[in-house]
Amino acid sequence: MKNTFLTILCMLVLASCKTKTNAHNDLNYMQNIEQVAIDASVRNSSSTIQTGDQLVILITAKDMDVVKPFNQNYSSSEIIQPNTMAGGNTPSQGTVNVSGPTYIVDSEGNIDFPVLGKLNTSGKSLVEFKDVLRDKMTRYVINPTVNIRLINFKVTVLGEVNRQGDYTISNGKATILNALGLAGDLTMYGKREDVLVIRTEDGKVTHGKINLQDANLINSPYYNLKQGDAIIVSSNNTKDLTAKQNPNTGLYLTAASIAITAVAVVVSLFKK
Repeated sequence: MKNTFLTILCMLVLASCKTKTNAHNDLNYMQNIEQVAIDASVRNSSSTIQTGDQLVILITAKDMDVVKPFNQNYSSSEIIQPNTMAGGNTPSQGTVNVSGPTYIVDSEGNIDFPVLGKLNTSGKSLVEFKDVLRDKMTRYVINPTVNIRLINFKVTVLGEVNRQGDYTISNGKATILNALGLAGDLTMYGKREDVLVIRTEDGKVTHGKINLQDANLINSPYYNLKQGDAIIVSSNNTKDLTAKQNPNTGLYLTAASIAITAVAVVVSLFKK
């Protein structure tokens, strides 16, 4: 019986080690990075301007007096800080000072710009709208420089992460890894191979799945986040099983283990 007990004990230890090893591997991100050809498209990272976006636009030129009419209600000493505590969460990523007049995109995709009047941003990325604005400015200013920054770029992270909530990213650029980093990474119960991204762009809702264990996520259209993206991390089987278990199960198992060990010791002593 002693030999049988030792055999069973060894089997349990080996099984435990195997389980822990597999669990450790399941927690690793981008496990096949060496075999993946990175071919992420710039198109995937270009987000179009959306209703409610806050754009800081500053026009500069060699003669700053000439561009004053286009920078109304702005002083060079004015500093505009993005909302770094959106939703009561941690500070925004890469916080920087942003200066310049702020324009809010209305429900029709327009902003009211000094001198030029209403300008439509619908379907345009920041780069595309910047080119449009520069072309219009050349009618009034020689060699104008147009600076545009989106200051309320926000993503939402929910589910099995350490800090759920809304996160404002001040530079307007982020990947899914950046967002999960801001949320304190996934918990040990997060399903790393099945992360959902919900996207609303130009009034259309789409969704995609990301496998954090597969380095091919770099080439996914959902790797580079866009304004308003929601990331949802579902729970794995371990969390589901834990939730269904009796809270005293661990105590019962411990007690049973101690009892078996005690019986084995007693039997061993009697045999001697």
